[in-house]
Amino acid sequence: MPHDGQTMPKTDAPAPVLLPDLLTLTASAVAAVEALVKKAKSTISDRVTVDGRVRADLLEADQTAAHGFAWLATYGQALAQMQQWAERLDADGRFGETEQLIHQIAFGEYLWQIYGGIPMSQTEILRPQDIGLTQQDQRDMMVPAVMSLCNQGNTQAARSRLVILMRDQTANATFGATGLDEELEMVRDQFRRWSNDRIKPHAHEWHLKDELIPMEVIEEMAEMGVFGLTIPEEFGGLGMPKASMCVVSEELSRGYIGVGSLGTRSEIAAELILCGGTEEQKTKWLPRLASGETLPTAVFTEPNTGSDLGSLRTRAVKNDAGDWVVNGNKTWITHAARTHMMTVLARTVPDTNDYKGLSMFLAEKTPGTDAEPWQDPGISGGEIEVLGYRGMKEYTVNFDDFAVKGENLLGGAEGQGFKQLMQTFESARIQTAARAIGVAQAALDEALAYAETRKQFGKSLIEFPRVSNKLAMMAVEIMVARQLTYFSAHEKDNDRRCDLEAGMAKLLGARVAWACADNGLQIHGGNGFALEYPISRILCDARILNIFEGAAEIQAQVIARRLLG
Repeated sequence: MPHDGQTMPKTDAPAPVLLPDLLTLTASAVAAVEALVKKAKSTISDRVTVDGRVRADLLEADQTAAHGFAWLATYGQALAQMQQWAERLDADGRFGETEQLIHQIAFGEYLWQIYGGIPMSQTEILRPQDIGLTQQDQRDMMVPAVMSLCNQGNTQAARSRLVILMRDQTANATFGATGLDEELEMVRDQFRRWSNDRIKPHAHEWHLKDELIPMEVIEEMAEMGVFGLTIPEEFGGLGMPKASMCVVSEELSRGYIGVGSLGTRSEIAAELILCGGTEEQKTKWLPRLASGETLPTAVFTEPNTGSDLGSLRTRAVKNDAGDWVVNGNKTWITHAARTHMMTVLARTVPDTNDYKGLSMFLAEKTPGTDAEPWQDPGISGGEIEVLGYRGMKEYTVNFDDFAVKGENLLGGAEGQGFKQLMQTFESARIQTAARAIGVAQAALDEALAYAETRKQFGKSLIEFPRVSNKLAMMAVEIMVARQLTYFSAHEKDNDRRCDLEAGMAKLLGARVAWACADNGLQIHGGNGFALEYPISRILCDARILNIFEGAAEIQAQVIARRLLG
Protein backbone atom coordinates (compact mmCIF):
# COMPACT_ATOMS: atom_id res chain seq x y z
CA MET A 1 0.00 0.00 0.00
CA PRO A 2 1.21 3.54 -0.69
CA HIS A 3 2.21 5.65 2.27
CA ASP A 4 0.66 9.06 3.08
CA GLY A 5 0.92 11.55 0.22
CA GLN A 6 1.60 8.81 -2.36
CA THR A 7 -0.92 7.80 -4.99
CA MET A 8 -1.28 4.56 -6.90
CA PRO A 9 0.50 4.68 -10.25
CA LYS A 10 -1.22 4.83 -13.61
CA THR A 11 -1.13 1.56 -15.46
CA ASP A 12 1.33 2.99 -18.01
CA ALA A 13 3.52 4.73 -15.42
CA PRO A 14 6.47 3.38 -13.46
CA ALA A 15 5.89 2.42 -9.85
CA PRO A 16 5.94 5.32 -7.38
CA VAL A 17 9.46 6.20 -6.39
CA LEU A 18 8.87 8.52 -3.46
CA LEU A 19 11.11 8.02 -0.47
CA PRO A 20 9.34 7.17 2.80
CA ASP A 21 9.68 9.71 5.61
CA LEU A 22 10.94 12.22 3.04
CA LEU A 23 10.65 15.34 5.21
CA THR A 24 12.49 13.65 8.07
CA LEU A 25 15.32 12.72 5.70
CA THR A 26 15.57 16.18 4.20
CA ALA A 27 15.46 17.87 7.61
CA SER A 28 18.45 15.77 8.67
CA ALA A 29 20.21 16.64 5.43
CA VAL A 30 19.71 20.37 6.01
CA ALA A 31 21.35 20.05 9.42
CA ALA A 32 24.27 18.10 7.94
CA VAL A 33 24.85 20.72 5.25
CA GLU A 34 24.64 23.53 7.79
CA ALA A 35 27.38 21.80 9.80
CA LEU A 36 29.54 21.55 6.69
CA VAL A 37 29.00 25.23 5.87
CA LYS A 38 30.03 26.11 9.43
CA LYS A 39 33.25 24.11 9.04
CA ALA A 40 33.95 25.75 5.69
CA LYS A 41 33.44 29.18 7.20
CA SER A 42 35.94 28.46 9.95
CA THR A 43 38.49 27.19 7.44
CA ILE A 44 38.14 30.16 5.09
CA SER A 45 38.07 32.67 7.94
CA ASP A 46 41.45 31.44 9.15
CA ARG A 47 42.86 32.18 5.70
CA VAL A 48 41.35 35.58 4.84
CA THR A 49 40.77 37.39 8.15
CA VAL A 50 43.12 39.16 10.54
CA ASP A 51 41.87 40.15 13.99
CA GLY A 52 38.33 39.27 12.98
CA ARG A 53 38.31 41.47 9.87
CA VAL A 54 38.40 40.33 6.24
CA ARG A 55 41.59 41.44 4.52
CA ALA A 56 40.90 42.42 0.91
CA ASP A 57 44.30 41.22 -0.32
CA LEU A 58 43.93 37.84 1.37
CA LEU A 59 40.38 37.44 0.06
CA GLU A 60 41.53 38.19 -3.47
CA ALA A 61 44.48 35.80 -3.23
CA ASP A 62 42.11 33.04 -2.06
CA GLN A 63 39.29 34.08 -4.36
CA THR A 64 38.40 30.65 -5.73
CA ALA A 65 37.99 29.20 -2.26
CA ALA A 66 36.08 32.23 -0.99
CA HIS A 67 33.71 32.21 -3.95
CA GLY A 68 33.31 28.46 -3.59
CA PHE A 69 32.31 29.01 0.01
CA ALA A 70 29.70 31.52 -1.21
CA TRP A 71 28.27 28.89 -3.53
CA LEU A 72 28.29 26.25 -0.77
CA ALA A 73 26.45 28.62 1.57
CA THR A 74 23.98 29.43 -1.22
CA TYR A 75 23.27 25.72 -1.67
CA GLY A 76 22.79 25.39 2.06
CA GLN A 77 20.29 28.25 2.14
CA ALA A 78 18.51 26.94 -0.96
CA LEU A 79 18.00 23.51 0.60
CA ALA A 80 16.86 25.09 3.86
CA GLN A 81 14.23 27.10 2.00
CA MET A 82 13.10 24.05 0.06
CA GLN A 83 12.60 22.33 3.42
CA GLN A 84 10.55 25.27 4.71
CA TRP A 85 8.46 25.20 1.52
CA ALA A 86 7.84 21.47 1.80
CA GLU A 87 6.88 21.63 5.48
CA ARG A 88 4.43 24.49 4.83
CA LEU A 89 2.79 22.59 1.98
CA ASP A 90 2.65 19.42 4.07
CA ALA A 91 0.97 21.26 6.93
CA ASP A 92 -1.61 22.63 4.48
CA GLY A 93 -2.24 19.26 2.88
CA ARG A 94 -0.77 20.41 -0.44
CA PHE A 95 2.46 18.40 -0.51
CA GLY A 96 1.39 16.20 -3.39
CA GLU A 97 3.32 13.77 -5.53
CA THR A 98 4.69 16.44 -7.86
CA GLU A 99 5.98 18.52 -4.97
CA GLN A 100 7.46 15.51 -3.21
CA LEU A 101 9.33 14.44 -6.32
CA ILE A 102 10.68 17.94 -6.87
CA HIS A 103 11.79 18.06 -3.25
CA GLN A 104 13.60 14.73 -3.19
CA ILE A 105 15.21 15.23 -6.61
CA ALA A 106 16.47 18.66 -5.55
CA PHE A 107 18.04 17.24 -2.41
CA GLY A 108 19.44 14.21 -4.20
CA GLU A 109 21.14 16.38 -6.83
CA TYR A 110 22.37 19.26 -4.67
CA LEU A 111 23.72 16.98 -1.94
CA TRP A 112 25.76 15.03 -4.46
CA GLN A 113 27.06 18.30 -5.93
CA ILE A 114 28.07 19.52 -2.48
CA TYR A 115 29.97 16.28 -1.93
CA GLY A 116 31.51 15.99 -5.40
CA GLY A 117 31.61 19.46 -6.93
CA ILE A 118 29.44 22.57 -7.27
CA PRO A 119 29.45 24.15 -10.77
CA MET A 120 30.32 27.83 -10.35
CA SER A 121 30.53 28.03 -14.14
CA GLN A 122 30.91 25.54 -16.99
CA THR A 123 34.64 25.06 -16.33
CA GLU A 124 34.88 25.92 -12.63
CA ILE A 125 33.77 23.04 -10.43
CA LEU A 126 34.21 23.82 -6.76
CA ARG A 127 35.16 20.73 -4.77
CA PRO A 128 35.20 20.58 -0.95
CA GLN A 129 39.00 20.27 -0.83
CA ASP A 130 39.27 23.59 -2.71
CA ILE A 131 37.81 25.27 0.37
CA GLY A 132 40.11 23.35 2.69
CA LEU A 133 37.57 20.78 3.81
CA THR A 134 38.98 17.33 4.54
CA GLN A 135 37.81 13.86 3.58
CA GLN A 136 36.66 13.46 7.15
CA ASP A 137 34.56 16.64 6.87
CA GLN A 138 32.89 15.17 3.79
CA ARG A 139 32.32 11.82 5.52
CA ASP A 140 30.78 13.64 8.49
CA MET A 141 28.22 15.19 6.13
CA MET A 142 27.24 11.81 4.68
CA VAL A 143 24.93 10.82 7.52
CA PRO A 144 22.40 8.05 6.73
CA ALA A 145 19.72 10.53 5.64
CA VAL A 146 22.10 12.22 3.21
CA MET A 147 23.22 8.87 1.84
CA SER A 148 19.60 7.82 1.29
CA LEU A 149 18.81 11.02 -0.56
CA CYS A 150 21.98 10.84 -2.65
CA ASN A 151 21.40 7.24 -3.65
CA GLN A 152 17.61 7.23 -4.01
CA GLY A 153 16.46 10.84 -4.38
CA ASN A 154 17.42 11.83 -7.91
CA THR A 155 16.95 8.58 -9.80
CA GLN A 156 15.93 7.96 -13.38
CA ALA A 157 12.61 6.59 -12.13
CA ALA A 158 11.96 9.76 -10.07
CA ARG A 159 12.74 12.07 -12.99
CA SER A 160 10.62 10.05 -15.40
CA ARG A 161 7.68 10.02 -13.01
CA LEU A 162 7.94 13.78 -12.51
CA VAL A 163 7.78 14.39 -16.25
CA ILE A 164 4.69 12.17 -16.53
CA LEU A 165 3.02 14.35 -13.92
CA MET A 166 4.18 17.51 -15.68
CA ARG A 167 2.62 16.33 -18.93
CA ASP A 168 -0.73 15.95 -17.17
CA GLN A 169 -0.71 19.57 -15.94
CA THR A 170 -2.27 22.45 -17.80
CA ALA A 171 -0.25 24.62 -20.13
CA ASN A 172 1.63 27.48 -18.46
CA ALA A 173 1.65 25.71 -15.10
CA THR A 174 4.35 26.42 -12.53
CA PHE A 175 4.87 22.64 -12.09
CA GLY A 176 4.38 22.30 -8.38
CA ALA A 177 2.63 24.51 -5.83
CA THR A 178 4.64 27.68 -5.26
CA GLY A 179 3.66 27.97 -1.60
CA LEU A 180 2.33 31.51 -1.98
CA ASP A 181 -1.08 32.56 -0.74
CA GLU A 182 -4.24 32.68 -2.82
CA GLU A 183 -4.10 36.44 -3.35
CA LEU A 184 -0.63 36.31 -4.89
CA GLU A 185 -1.62 33.36 -7.05
CA MET A 186 -4.54 35.43 -8.33
CA VAL A 187 -2.05 38.17 -9.20
CA ARG A 188 0.06 35.57 -11.01
CA ASP A 189 -2.93 34.34 -12.97
CA GLN A 190 -3.88 37.87 -14.00
CA PHE A 191 -0.44 38.72 -15.31
CA ARG A 192 0.10 35.32 -16.90
CA ARG A 193 -3.09 35.70 -18.92
CA TRP A 194 -2.20 39.26 -19.94
CA SER A 195 1.34 38.24 -20.87
CA ASN A 196 0.11 35.29 -22.93
CA ASP A 197 -2.33 37.57 -24.74
CA ARG A 198 -0.31 40.77 -25.20
CA ILE A 199 3.37 39.83 -24.94
CA LYS A 200 4.17 36.26 -25.88
CA PRO A 201 2.70 36.40 -29.45
CA HIS A 202 4.83 39.46 -30.30
CA ALA A 203 8.00 39.07 -28.24
CA HIS A 204 10.01 37.15 -30.80
CA GLU A 205 9.25 39.64 -33.56
CA TRP A 206 10.27 42.54 -31.32
CA HIS A 207 13.51 40.70 -30.61
CA LEU A 208 14.30 39.81 -34.23
CA LYS A 209 13.58 43.33 -35.44
CA ASP A 210 15.33 44.86 -32.39
CA GLU A 211 12.28 47.04 -31.80
CA LEU A 212 11.34 49.01 -28.74
CA ILE A 213 8.42 47.59 -26.79
CA PRO A 214 5.36 49.52 -28.06
CA MET A 215 4.23 52.41 -25.91
CA GLU A 216 0.68 51.05 -25.81
CA VAL A 217 2.04 47.98 -24.00
CA ILE A 218 3.80 50.22 -21.48
CA GLU A 219 0.59 52.20 -21.01
CA GLU A 220 -1.34 48.99 -20.32
CA MET A 221 1.32 47.99 -17.77
CA ALA A 222 0.86 51.36 -16.08
CA GLU A 223 -2.91 50.85 -15.93
CA MET A 224 -2.35 47.44 -14.31
CA GLY A 225 -0.19 49.05 -11.62
CA VAL A 226 3.13 47.46 -12.57
CA PHE A 227 5.17 50.61 -11.98
CA GLY A 228 3.61 51.38 -8.60
CA LEU A 229 3.31 47.85 -7.34
CA THR A 230 5.40 48.27 -4.16
CA ILE A 231 5.23 52.07 -3.84
CA PRO A 232 3.25 53.00 -0.69
CA GLU A 233 -0.40 53.93 -1.21
CA GLU A 234 0.19 57.38 0.27
CA PHE A 235 2.33 58.11 -2.78
CA GLY A 236 -0.09 56.70 -5.35
CA GLY A 237 1.19 53.11 -5.45
CA LEU A 238 -0.49 49.83 -4.62
CA GLY A 239 1.57 49.26 -1.47
CA MET A 240 1.95 45.55 -2.16
CA PRO A 241 4.75 43.37 -0.77
CA LYS A 242 7.97 42.52 -2.60
CA ALA A 243 6.59 39.02 -3.08
CA SER A 244 4.02 40.50 -5.46
CA MET A 245 6.84 42.13 -7.38
CA CYS A 246 8.45 38.70 -7.70
CA VAL A 247 5.27 37.14 -9.08
CA VAL A 248 4.66 39.95 -11.56
CA SER A 249 8.29 39.99 -12.69
CA GLU A 250 8.21 36.21 -13.18
CA GLU A 251 5.16 36.21 -15.37
CA LEU A 252 6.10 39.28 -17.42
CA SER A 253 9.61 37.92 -17.98
CA ARG A 254 8.12 34.57 -18.89
CA GLY A 255 6.52 36.41 -21.80
CA TYR A 256 9.58 38.57 -22.59
CA ILE A 257 12.40 39.67 -20.35
CA GLY A 258 12.27 43.20 -21.78
CA VAL A 259 8.72 43.64 -20.50
CA GLY A 260 9.61 42.10 -17.15
CA SER A 261 12.54 44.47 -16.86
CA LEU A 262 10.52 47.62 -17.48
CA GLY A 263 9.29 47.39 -13.92
CA THR A 264 12.87 47.27 -12.65
CA ARG A 265 13.51 50.84 -13.77
CA SER A 266 10.69 52.18 -11.60
CA GLU A 267 11.52 49.80 -8.74
CA ILE A 268 15.11 51.08 -8.51
CA ALA A 269 14.15 54.74 -8.84
CA ALA A 270 11.34 54.46 -6.30
CA GLU A 271 13.57 52.63 -3.83
CA LEU A 272 16.23 55.34 -4.16
CA ILE A 273 13.69 58.06 -3.44
CA LEU A 274 11.93 56.19 -0.64
CA CYS A 275 15.20 55.44 1.13
CA GLY A 276 17.15 58.63 0.47
CA GLY A 277 14.85 61.33 -0.86
CA THR A 278 13.51 64.42 0.84
CA GLU A 279 9.79 64.65 1.56
CA GLU A 280 9.46 67.08 -1.34
CA GLN A 281 11.18 64.63 -3.68
CA LYS A 282 8.96 61.79 -2.52
CA THR A 283 5.83 63.87 -3.01
CA LYS A 284 6.91 65.00 -6.47
CA TRP A 285 8.35 61.84 -7.98
CA LEU A 286 6.74 58.78 -6.41
CA PRO A 287 3.18 59.38 -7.70
CA ARG A 288 4.58 60.01 -11.19
CA LEU A 289 6.60 56.80 -11.08
CA ALA A 290 3.65 54.82 -9.74
CA SER A 291 1.32 55.98 -12.51
CA GLY A 292 3.85 55.52 -15.30
CA GLU A 293 3.71 59.23 -16.10
CA THR A 294 7.46 59.30 -15.43
CA LEU A 295 9.59 56.52 -16.90
CA PRO A 296 13.04 56.41 -15.26
CA THR A 297 16.39 54.97 -16.19
CA ALA A 298 19.45 54.16 -14.06
CA VAL A 299 22.68 55.91 -15.10
CA PHE A 300 25.49 54.45 -13.02
CA THR A 301 28.03 52.42 -15.03
CA GLU A 302 30.99 53.98 -16.85
CA PRO A 303 33.13 52.56 -19.69
CA ASN A 304 36.21 51.82 -17.59
CA THR A 305 34.69 51.06 -14.20
CA GLY A 306 32.15 48.23 -14.51
CA SER A 307 31.41 47.04 -10.98
CA ASP A 308 34.04 49.35 -9.47
CA LEU A 309 31.63 52.20 -8.78
CA GLY A 310 34.06 53.89 -6.41
CA SER A 311 36.19 54.80 -9.44
CA LEU A 312 33.48 56.79 -11.26
CA ARG A 313 34.76 59.88 -13.07
CA THR A 314 31.56 61.63 -14.16
CA ARG A 315 31.50 64.94 -12.31
CA ALA A 316 28.79 67.34 -11.24
CA VAL A 317 29.68 70.89 -10.23
CA LYS A 318 27.31 73.37 -8.60
CA ASN A 319 26.99 76.72 -10.38
CA ASP A 320 26.25 80.14 -8.95
CA ALA A 321 22.51 79.61 -9.34
CA GLY A 322 22.63 76.52 -7.13
CA ASP A 323 22.05 74.11 -9.99
CA TRP A 324 24.40 71.37 -11.16
CA VAL A 325 26.39 70.91 -14.36
CA VAL A 326 27.27 67.32 -15.25
CA ASN A 327 30.15 66.15 -17.45
CA GLY A 328 31.24 62.58 -18.17
CA ASN A 329 30.46 59.37 -20.00
CA LYS A 330 28.18 56.51 -19.04
CA THR A 331 27.49 53.14 -20.65
CA TRP A 332 25.02 50.26 -20.57
CA ILE A 333 22.12 52.59 -19.87
CA THR A 334 18.89 50.65 -20.38
CA HIS A 335 15.84 52.35 -21.91
CA ALA A 336 17.62 55.70 -21.96
CA ALA A 337 15.86 57.21 -24.96
CA ARG A 338 12.18 57.23 -23.97
CA THR A 339 12.58 58.03 -20.30
CA HIS A 340 11.74 61.23 -18.44
CA MET A 341 14.14 61.00 -15.51
CA MET A 342 17.63 59.60 -14.94
CA THR A 343 19.04 58.54 -11.60
CA VAL A 344 22.61 59.70 -12.21
CA LEU A 345 25.57 58.80 -9.99
CA ALA A 346 28.30 61.44 -10.24
CA ARG A 347 31.26 62.74 -8.28
CA THR A 348 30.58 66.05 -6.55
CA VAL A 349 33.12 66.16 -3.74
CA PRO A 350 36.44 67.59 -5.01
CA ASP A 351 39.72 65.72 -4.47
CA THR A 352 38.07 62.35 -3.87
CA ASN A 353 38.72 59.16 -5.77
CA ASP A 354 36.48 56.69 -3.96
CA TYR A 355 32.82 56.11 -3.23
CA LYS A 356 32.72 58.80 -0.51
CA GLY A 357 32.71 61.58 -3.11
CA LEU A 358 29.66 60.35 -5.05
CA SER A 359 26.20 61.90 -5.11
CA MET A 360 22.91 60.83 -6.69
CA PHE A 361 20.76 63.04 -8.91
CA LEU A 362 17.20 62.79 -10.18
CA ALA A 363 18.02 64.35 -13.53
CA GLU A 364 15.07 65.36 -15.70
CA LYS A 365 15.18 64.87 -19.46
CA THR A 366 12.90 65.00 -22.47
CA PRO A 367 11.82 61.61 -23.84
CA GLY A 368 13.24 60.84 -27.25
CA THR A 369 12.46 58.37 -29.99
CA ASP A 370 14.26 55.42 -31.51
CA ALA A 371 15.37 57.66 -34.37
CA GLU A 372 16.15 60.75 -32.26
CA PRO A 373 16.90 59.60 -28.69
CA TRP A 374 18.39 62.88 -27.40
CA GLN A 375 16.27 65.99 -27.19
CA ASP A 376 18.07 68.10 -24.57
CA PRO A 377 21.24 70.20 -24.77
CA GLY A 378 24.28 68.64 -23.14
CA ILE A 379 23.31 64.99 -23.64
CA SER A 380 24.19 62.62 -26.47
CA GLY A 381 25.09 58.98 -27.00
CA GLY A 382 24.72 55.92 -29.17
CA GLU A 383 22.97 52.59 -29.20
CA ILE A 384 24.86 49.46 -28.14
CA GLU A 385 23.83 46.50 -30.30
CA VAL A 386 23.26 43.43 -28.12
CA LEU A 387 22.61 39.69 -28.44
CA GLY A 388 19.46 39.70 -26.36
CA TYR A 389 17.67 41.65 -23.63
CA ARG A 390 16.21 43.86 -26.30
CA GLY A 391 12.98 45.83 -26.33
CA MET A 392 14.32 48.78 -24.34
CA LYS A 393 17.72 49.14 -26.03
CA GLU A 394 21.09 49.85 -24.44
CA TYR A 395 22.95 53.13 -24.87
CA THR A 396 26.11 55.00 -24.15
CA VAL A 397 25.30 58.41 -22.67
CA ASN A 398 27.60 61.44 -22.83
CA PHE A 399 27.11 64.50 -20.60
CA ASP A 400 28.60 67.77 -21.84
CA ASP A 401 27.56 70.56 -19.47
CA PHE A 402 24.22 68.86 -18.90
CA ALA A 403 22.05 70.89 -16.51
CA VAL A 404 20.37 69.40 -13.42
CA LYS A 405 18.20 71.43 -11.07
CA GLY A 406 19.60 71.99 -7.60
CA GLU A 407 16.45 70.56 -6.04
CA ASN A 408 17.15 67.23 -7.76
CA LEU A 409 20.17 66.26 -5.65
CA LEU A 410 18.80 63.15 -3.94
CA GLY A 411 18.25 63.80 -0.26
CA GLY A 412 19.66 67.30 -0.66
CA ALA A 413 23.06 66.06 0.56
CA GLU A 414 26.34 65.46 -1.22
CA GLY A 415 28.52 62.39 -0.80
CA GLN A 416 25.61 60.03 -0.07
CA GLY A 417 25.19 58.57 -3.55
CA PHE A 418 26.97 55.28 -3.06
CA LYS A 419 25.21 54.62 0.24
CA GLN A 420 21.87 55.48 -1.34
CA LEU A 421 22.54 53.11 -4.22
CA MET A 422 23.52 50.27 -1.91
CA GLN A 423 20.13 50.56 -0.22
CA THR A 424 18.45 49.63 -3.52
CA PHE A 425 20.51 46.53 -4.27
CA GLU A 426 18.35 44.24 -2.15
CA SER A 427 15.20 45.00 -4.14
CA ALA A 428 17.03 45.11 -7.46
CA ARG A 429 18.61 41.69 -6.96
CA ILE A 430 15.38 40.14 -5.72
CA GLN A 431 13.69 41.46 -8.83
CA THR A 432 16.49 40.17 -11.04
CA ALA A 433 16.20 36.72 -9.47
CA ALA A 434 12.47 36.79 -10.25
CA ARG A 435 13.18 37.75 -13.85
CA ALA A 436 15.60 34.82 -14.05
CA ILE A 437 12.84 32.47 -12.87
CA GLY A 438 10.54 33.84 -15.57
CA VAL A 439 13.15 33.32 -18.29
CA ALA A 440 13.86 29.80 -17.02
CA GLN A 441 10.14 29.03 -17.01
CA ALA A 442 9.84 30.33 -20.58
CA ALA A 443 12.63 27.96 -21.63
CA LEU A 444 10.84 25.06 -19.96
CA ASP A 445 7.56 26.01 -21.65
CA GLU A 446 9.17 25.99 -25.10
CA ALA A 447 11.20 22.83 -24.48
CA LEU A 448 8.28 20.84 -23.08
CA ALA A 449 5.97 21.81 -25.96
CA TYR A 450 8.63 20.97 -28.54
CA ALA A 451 9.51 17.64 -26.90
CA GLU A 452 5.83 16.65 -26.91
CA THR A 453 5.26 17.40 -30.60
CA ARG A 454 8.59 16.61 -32.25
CA LYS A 455 8.80 12.99 -33.45
CA GLN A 456 12.05 11.07 -33.88
CA PHE A 457 12.48 7.34 -34.48
CA GLY A 458 8.75 6.83 -34.26
CA LYS A 459 8.01 8.56 -30.96
CA SER A 460 7.98 11.96 -29.28
CA LEU A 461 11.26 13.34 -28.02
CA ILE A 462 9.87 13.45 -24.51
CA GLU A 463 9.79 9.65 -24.46
CA PHE A 464 13.60 9.54 -24.50
CA PRO A 465 15.07 9.53 -20.97
CA ARG A 466 17.81 12.08 -21.62
CA VAL A 467 15.24 14.53 -22.95
CA SER A 468 12.81 13.98 -20.09
CA ASN A 469 15.73 14.20 -17.63
CA LYS A 470 16.48 17.70 -18.85
CA LEU A 471 12.85 18.75 -18.47
CA ALA A 472 12.65 17.29 -14.96
CA MET A 473 15.79 19.06 -13.77
CA MET A 474 14.59 22.34 -15.27
CA ALA A 475 11.38 22.11 -13.24
CA VAL A 476 13.28 21.15 -10.08
CA GLU A 477 15.86 23.92 -10.27
CA ILE A 478 13.24 26.53 -11.11
CA MET A 479 11.44 25.63 -7.88
CA VAL A 480 14.69 25.80 -5.90
CA ALA A 481 15.48 29.26 -7.28
CA ARG A 482 11.88 30.34 -6.75
CA GLN A 483 11.86 29.42 -3.06
CA LEU A 484 15.19 31.16 -2.43
CA THR A 485 13.85 34.28 -4.16
CA TYR A 486 10.57 34.26 -2.23
CA PHE A 487 12.50 33.91 1.00
CA SER A 488 14.59 37.00 0.24
CA ALA A 489 11.42 38.92 -0.63
CA HIS A 490 9.84 37.79 2.65
CA GLU A 491 12.85 39.06 4.58
CA LYS A 492 12.62 42.40 2.77
CA ASP A 493 8.90 42.66 3.46
CA ASN A 494 9.61 42.15 7.16
CA ASP A 495 12.20 44.94 7.24
CA ARG A 496 15.10 42.57 7.80
CA ARG A 497 18.44 43.09 6.13
CA CYS A 498 18.53 40.71 3.17
CA ASP A 499 21.43 41.72 0.93
CA LEU A 500 22.91 38.27 1.56
CA GLU A 501 19.71 36.37 0.74
CA ALA A 502 18.96 38.56 -2.29
CA GLY A 503 22.50 38.02 -3.56
CA MET A 504 22.17 34.26 -3.18
CA ALA A 505 18.84 34.26 -5.01
CA LYS A 506 20.31 36.27 -7.87
CA LEU A 507 23.47 34.13 -8.04
CA LEU A 508 21.60 30.83 -8.24
CA GLY A 509 18.67 32.14 -10.29
CA ALA A 510 20.94 33.43 -13.05
CA ARG A 511 22.71 30.07 -13.33
CA VAL A 512 19.39 28.22 -13.40
CA ALA A 513 18.04 30.47 -16.17
CA TRP A 514 21.11 29.87 -18.32
CA ALA A 515 21.01 26.10 -17.73
CA CYS A 516 17.31 25.96 -18.61
CA ALA A 517 17.77 28.00 -21.77
CA ASP A 518 20.79 25.97 -22.87
CA ASN A 519 19.05 22.65 -22.23
CA GLY A 520 15.89 23.94 -23.86
CA LEU A 521 17.83 24.76 -27.00
CA GLN A 522 19.54 21.34 -26.90
CA ILE A 523 16.13 19.66 -26.87
CA HIS A 524 15.26 21.63 -30.02
CA GLY A 525 18.40 20.30 -31.70
CA GLY A 526 19.26 22.09 -34.95
CA ASN A 527 15.96 23.98 -34.90
CA GLY A 528 17.01 25.63 -31.67
CA PHE A 529 19.88 27.24 -33.54
CA ALA A 530 17.45 28.78 -36.02
CA LEU A 531 16.41 32.35 -35.31
CA GLU A 532 12.77 31.59 -36.08
CA TYR A 533 12.39 29.51 -32.89
CA PRO A 534 11.76 31.48 -29.67
CA ILE A 535 14.22 29.33 -27.72
CA SER A 536 17.06 31.08 -29.59
CA ARG A 537 15.89 34.40 -28.15
CA ILE A 538 15.45 32.95 -24.67
CA LEU A 539 19.05 31.70 -24.73
CA CYS A 540 20.30 35.19 -25.61
CA ASP A 541 18.11 36.78 -22.96
CA ALA A 542 19.22 34.34 -20.28
CA ARG A 543 22.90 35.10 -20.79
CA ILE A 544 22.70 38.66 -19.44
CA LEU A 545 21.32 37.55 -16.08
CA ASN A 546 24.72 36.32 -14.95
CA ILE A 547 26.24 39.72 -15.67
CA PHE A 548 24.03 42.66 -14.76
CA GLU A 549 23.02 43.69 -11.22
CA GLY A 550 26.35 42.22 -10.10
CA ALA A 551 28.21 39.67 -12.22
CA ALA A 552 28.34 36.16 -10.76
CA GLU A 553 31.92 36.67 -9.63
CA ILE A 554 31.10 39.98 -7.92
CA GLN A 555 28.00 38.42 -6.37
CA ALA A 556 30.03 35.54 -4.92
CA GLN A 557 32.60 38.02 -3.60
CA VAL A 558 29.89 40.05 -1.86
CA ILE A 559 28.30 36.93 -0.35
CA ALA A 560 31.64 35.59 0.90
CA ARG A 561 32.67 38.92 2.39
CA ARG A 562 29.33 39.31 4.18
CA LEU A 563 29.44 35.79 5.61
CA LEU A 564 33.04 36.06 6.73
CA GLY A 565 32.99 39.65 7.93
